[in-house]
Amino acid sequence: MSNGVKIYIGTDHAGFKLKEELKIFLLDLGYDVEDMGAYRFDENDDYPDFIIPVAKVIAQCRENSRGIVIGGSGQGEAMAANRINGVRAALVYDKYSAKMSREHNNANVISLGARALSIRKAKKLVKLWLETPFSDGEKHIRRIKKIDQ
Repeated sequence: MSNGVKIYIGTDHAGFKLKEELKIFLLDLGYDVEDMGAYRFDENDDYPDFIIPVAKVIAQCRENSRGIVIGGSGQGEAMAANRINGVRAALVYDKYSAKMSREHNNANVISLGARALSIRKAKKLVKLWLETPFSDGEKHIRRIKKIDQ
């Protein structure tokens, strides 16, 4: 069963446990999920090795795909993802940031801080983020175009 949206997910060691939990959660919701690593816990790995590939796929597959990147704080992961043209990664930490990042900014990547969020809260935020549509308002489209330039 698939709802037509493919989720690409990646993390370093700091978000490994959360990534594993989110994969099951997303599959249960009917999403097609592709794990981009880390595939095992390694406290010496580096988040760009997993985040950049997620961002590159999202930049190429703009329709019907979303990215989830996870780290300790989510800060560096959002920064790394946003280096890729076509990615709009948002650090999400509460309901408001989840909703606005989709509604006003049409974020195609969510960045989560595994050390700042419980698994339960992260699941709620991801679900809200995935279910929130872009408002398609003229001012929001105009602003996104300016970012892309």
